[in-house]
Amino acid sequence: MKLIINGQEREVDNLTTLADVVGHFGLNERIIVIEHNLNIIPRELYAETAVSDGDKIEIVHFVGGGC
Repeated sequence: MKLIINGQEREVDNLTTLADVVGHFGLNERIIVIEHNLNIIPRELYAETAVSDGDKIEIVHFVGGGC
């Protein structure tokens, strides 16, 4: 299956949900926000949100710092 993640096409196998995507890339779900096909998905729905071939996913990481 091909997913477009942060604008780059990625070939992945055996991923069925956003939770699988988070685990596949070793992300900490507590410090990211995921946009799935132009919809912001609440963290508690990652395990219920199915992904399909051609889906567009944007993953934003929170970064600490500032003044």
